[in-house]
Amino acid sequence: MLEYLSGNNIGVYFIIFFGKIIEVAIATVRIVLISRGQRTVGAIIAFLEVLMWIFISGSVIVGVAKYPLKAVVYSVAFALGTFLGSMLEDYLALGLSTIQIITSEDTKALQQILRENYLAVTVIKGEGKDGPKDILTIHLKRKRVKTTVPLINQHLTNSLITVTDVKIVKGGYIRK
Repeated sequence: MLEYLSGNNIGVYFIIFFGKIIEVAIATVRIVLISRGQRTVGAIIAFLEVLMWIFISGSVIVGVAKYPLKAVVYSVAFALGTFLGSMLEDYLALGLSTIQIITSEDTKALQQILRENYLAVTVIKGEGKDGPKDILTIHLKRKRVKTTVPLINQHLTNSLITVTDVKIVKGGYIRK
């Protein structure tokens, strides 16, 4: 296998290109998993990632002086892998988020709709520059953010909505 990767045929370039894309994409997911506390899965992915890196990078480094196109293919694949890895992570939507809504509008109907959609919402009364505000806080799985924010926007036209990633939520109610 190593001898084949040191060659200069179209198959080697395909292996470098697609292998590097896969390697960088899974590296992106690994980083997110580790940052969210899933160390064991992250470590398993790291093993596969480094194994791929050794073979792919080795095939490029060994022949870069003789076949500089390998470095170009490697670099393009690295950039594409980064892009696709971020898309993959966004699609998987791993982890938890918090949505906070600050508004002076009436939130009773929205509270009911959110709860009907199995979202726990906490309401705090606050005071802003222009008077009283409701502050709604929702902890949820990141996968649900894409459907929840439009739901909020349908019912509140003039509010501040922030979405933040959360590492740990203890207690409360989060539907899977």
